[in-house]
Parts: sequence; structure tokens; C-alpha cells
Amino acid sequence: MQKDCLAKFMYGRTSLVLNLKFKTLLPPSPNMAAEMALVKPISKFSNVTPKFGSPRMGSYSKFNIIRMATTTPTTTSTKPSKKGNKNTIKETLLTPRFYTTDFDEMETLFNTEINKNLNQAEFEALLQEFKTDYNQTHFVRNKEFKEAADKIEGPLRQIFVEFLERSCTAEFSGFLLYKELGRRLKKTNPVVAEIFSLMSRDEARHAGFLNKGLSDFNLALDLGFLTKARKYTFFKPKFIFYATYLSEKIGYWRYITIYRHLKANPQYQCYPIFKYFENWCQDENRHGDFFSALMKAQPQFLNDWKAKLWARFFCLSVYVTMYLNDCQRTAFYEGIGLNTKEFDMHVIIETNRTTARIFPAVLDVENPEFKRKLDRMVEINEKIVAVGESNDMPLVKNLKRVPLVAALVGELLATYLMPPIESGSVDLAEFEPQVVY
Repeated sequence: MQKDCLAKFMYGRTSLVLNLKFKTLLPPSPNMAAEMALVKPISKFSNVTPKFGSPRMGSYSKFNIIRMATTTPTTTSTKPSKKGNKNTIKETLLTPRFYTTDFDEMETLFNTEINKNLNQAEFEALLQEFKTDYNQTHFVRNKEFKEAADKIEGPLRQIFVEFLERSCTAEFSGFLLYKELGRRLKKTNPVVAEIFSLMSRDEARHAGFLNKGLSDFNLALDLGFLTKARKYTFFKPKFIFYATYLSEKIGYWRYITIYRHLKANPQYQCYPIFKYFENWCQDENRHGDFFSALMKAQPQFLNDWKAKLWARFFCLSVYVTMYLNDCQRTAFYEGIGLNTKEFDMHVIIETNRTTARIFPAVLDVENPEFKRKLDRMVEINEKIVAVGESNDMPLVKNLKRVPLVAALVGELLATYLMPPIESGSVDLAEFEPQVVY
């Protein structure tokens, strides 16, 4: 819910990392890649030169094994694939955190006899949208993928590999949670259960498409390994709702922004997966609309002072995480002609405006002080990363981290306490299927 967005303050290795599609917050690593971060094109973004060239014959003829960076390495054996000498990616701990929730509470929340706020007509309309399956034939590959991958060289090649790995894992984590929710709610509320099942279909399709992209770089992600080795983090249903809604909507804005930027600046179109983002982002948007409907059906999650505090917390967690994560991986964005900070602020502002339609309070992200605080957090985070990469003894590293972590927490708290914007309403118009661009 990786396509999961829950905040975890990381002591030691560094701060907060958004794994965009679910929606997971991951412990960042300097070696980890730029994410499938994604979103409305502004021409001023195009200020760097694309970093790709002609193919190098023989440079990538063999399938390689790479490791997904984690904070606590553990080794696993690799198994050769059925196809030639292709190996699965050698992983340690799962990078994205997979989430579980209180399924009994979920069943109560969506029991039509208990919860009279459930608008079954709206859910039925949403279900028809998902059943239509607009992208059923969208994710079809062609030879352009492999040809483009062979032209990507140097550091940008590794960045694309990491981008595909993390994106695939994140989408897969969303598939697992949605699939389980669809199974558990089948008797309580068949309509909602079917929507979750159809969303898991979307996530599985995305994950498979991304994993196929890894084959262009002579790699493969072992999704069976992810399933067996996954470690779950528990969150209450209302936190799943807040986090997943934000994740889906911020994913939409990232995808559509990158798509539009590359359409306007085709010289940066170095890999064809970005051409699929226009339709792909509509899956994210539909998922977000569904979670909006879920929250409307649970007004207790939106209409009191605690809801306002939690709404601001999740907005802060997601926005800061994305900003810090992306600023550690500017090479990816520069490789496709984007200015990382301008791109992120555009995404944050658009996501915040969308979120204000349902959340009872949001951050004032258009206040110039908000960006100044984000930039200060980036500077502190860079120092934390540098300490972690130094050759100092562990005790010395920890002592050096203490004032930096304190400074980062101070900035986070100061940002959280900035005057919010009162927003949101559960009295929204009747659901009308529409495409948002």
C-alpha cells in the first residue's frame, strides 16, 4: 500500500522514505534507487541533459544478481530461473514493509447491518468502474523496451534497475493487502470485497509489468521470495485508510506529471515504461477514490479533533518522506529532465489540494516556510547519511547522530505545528465516474 505510506522515524541509518505505492515507508539507503515516483509537466523542469547513449555491444549480455539494500543484511540463496542463466535478484530483508490490520474491525466497519453510513449505491458505482477494467489491454510490451534498456549506461542504468525493483515490490505489497481484504470481507460486504479484489488485480498487473521490465536489464525479482519472507507491520484500519488514500493520490500526481513532462520533452524519453503512465495513473486515481468513499462511510475518522491531528500527521509523514527520499536520488529525476525539488513541490501541492477535499485538515504546503523547512531537513538528513557511511566506530557514529536526529525531529515538529488549513467535508456530491487530469 508500496505501487504503502505510513511514517516511521528511523533512528540511525536515517529518516523517512516513501515507498510509493503503499504505501510503505522504508528505511532509506544511499544505495537504494530513485523510486517510481511519478506525476503534471512543467517546462521549467527540463533543465538537465539526458544521461543515455548508444548501446554497448556485449556489455549486458549476462543476467546479473544484485542485492536490494537494507539496514540489516542477511543472505539468501539465489535460484536459477527456468530461462537460461537468468537469476533471481538476491535479496536480504524485504525493503518495503508489508502491512496488516485488524480484519475483525474491518468486518465490523463494513457490515451493512451495523454501519448505517455505508452508501452501497456509491460502492456499486465504483464497482462498475473497476469491472470495466479500462487497462485490461494497456500493459502490452514491445521490442522497444529491451532496445531502450540496452542504451541506458553508467549510473543511470543502476538507478533504473533499483527504480524497477522498488516499484515492483511496492506494487506487490499492495496486491497482498488488497487480496487479503477482499477475501476477509467477502461475507460481510460482497461489494466492497470485490472492489478490493479488483484493486489487487490492478496491483498484480503493475507488479508483473515492472518485473518484466527488470528482464530488460537481465534481472528478475523473485516475488515468491517476497511472499515467503515478508514481515508485517500492524496498523489500525483508520491508519490504513489515511495512508493508502494519500499514497494512491500522490502516486497519481507523480505518474501524470512525469508522463506530461516527457510528452512535452520527448528528448528525455529514455525508457518506454513512462509512456504507459497516462493510463496507469488512472488506476491510482480510482483506488484513491475508493478509499475516499471508505472514509466517507466512516465519519468518525474525519469529524473530530483527533481526526484532524492524524490527518496532518499522515500528510506530513508522506510529504517529508517523499522529499527526503527523492533528494537522495536526484540522478533519476535529472536523467529524465526533471528538477527534483520543483517536481516534488508540484506533486505535494497538487496532492494536498486533492486531499483537502476529504481530510478534515491539511498542511499549509503553499506557505514558503514549509519548503524552507523541507530543505533544512534535507541538509540534516544528508549529514545523518554521511555519518552512517563514515568509518567511525559504531559508538562514535551513534554519538554523532544524536544531535542530528534531534534537529531533524525538531524540524518535523515545527512543521507539524504550523497553522493548518481546515478542510474536507463528508457531504460530497454523489459519485460520478470521471477522469482526472
